[in-house]
Amino acid sequence: MKQIIIIGTAVLLSGCVVQPARTYYPPPQPYYPPPQQYQQDYQPPVSQPVVSVYVEPPLVQPAPVLVAWAPPPMLVESPPPMPYDGAIWTGGYWVWEGNWVWAHGRWAGPPQPGYGWVNPYYEHRNGAVVFVNGFWAAPGVTFVAPPMGMSISVGIVAAGVVAGPRCHGPEGVFVPPPPGSHFGLIVPAPIGTSPAVVTSAPPIINPGMHITTINNVRNVTNITNVTIVAPAGSTANGQAVNSAVPAQPHLAAAMTPVVHAYAPEPVSNRPIPAYVAGRQPAVLPQAQPVHNAPSNFNQSRPAPQQQQQQQPQSQQHQQQQPQQQPQPQPQQHQQQPQQVEPRPQQFEQKPQQVQQKPMPAPQPQNKEKKEGSEKKPDKEHEHEHERER
Repeated sequence: MKQIIIIGTAVLLSGCVVQPARTYYPPPQPYYPPPQQYQQDYQPPVSQPVVSVYVEPPLVQPAPVLVAWAPPPMLVESPPPMPYDGAIWTGGYWVWEGNWVWAHGRWAGPPQPGYGWVNPYYEHRNGAVVFVNGFWAAPGVTFVAPPMGMSISVGIVAAGVVAGPRCHGPEGVFVPPPPGSHFGLIVPAPIGTSPAVVTSAPPIINPGMHITTINNVRNVTNITNVTIVAPAGSTANGQAVNSAVPAQPHLAAAMTPVVHAYAPEPVSNRPIPAYVAGRQPAVLPQAQPVHNAPSNFNQSRPAPQQQQQQQPQSQQHQQQQPQQQPQPQPQQHQQQPQQVEPRPQQFEQKPQQVQQKPMPAPQPQNKEKKEGSEKKPDKEHEHEHERER
């Protein structure tokens, strides 16, 4: 028994000597330059003309298209109130039509009962973008992401289109960056995320912003909010971001933007057909400039616009009157005395009436006096005649 105990103690002593003490090394923390460096180096990209159209969404999931460059940063839209119950806000994203074209948002009802709206799909794959247009899904139909190794048709580029920068960021599903961001950047996001969720986020100048969901579900229709996360080194203002944004497109698009880059209104209300892989793109209207204020602001308030248009006209008339005053001035001066003449006439009539009223009384007296004065010489003459007689 004693030998066993001694051996055991020896084993225990040898074990304490063999095992060294463990040390903990914290993981390296990422280093981001101070915010001032980003604020000074940030230069907002020059706003380029944009082709804005209404796109007719297909009723089935369209075939994916491979595009060589990234979509531009998002634009801002101000959705009007919902016109009726059951209307769905579609649009407000970049779609491929021989170039990245802005599919303007609008309220629309499902084409058939039970159909639901599926947001567009962007994926960074091998330096290119795999794009699937938004569409109406039949009841029970779910979106199927293009599998790896699938043969994808390359999108036909329209004549005269200049290619943009390639995707700058991690591979995988993404949405375009917030308005005012540098071209080529992407924001990783879960499948089904609406691109409108980033319209109120600050612009980014480096990769790092990404979107997560509060509840980990794949069906985006059950998600009420998404979370936008970005380190200070990726944003233009040098401030970290961790904010919740509504997942519904019309609620996300209605939030106050940081950069006011509003999408222009489409020239025509007639929607163009969605691009089909392998076919020539549709004929597009001319590009329009991006505005710093919503283009439908004046349309929603026609009265002030008319007043603003009428005021300058009235001012022009007022400005023209002084120029024409040398000719009409004498007429105006002649008219003014005519308008003022009745007053002096009334004042003149009043004294005339006053003179006329007392005149009849003194006139006969004067006449009598005159007659008396005239008669007196007659009587005197009569007396003289009598005396002479």
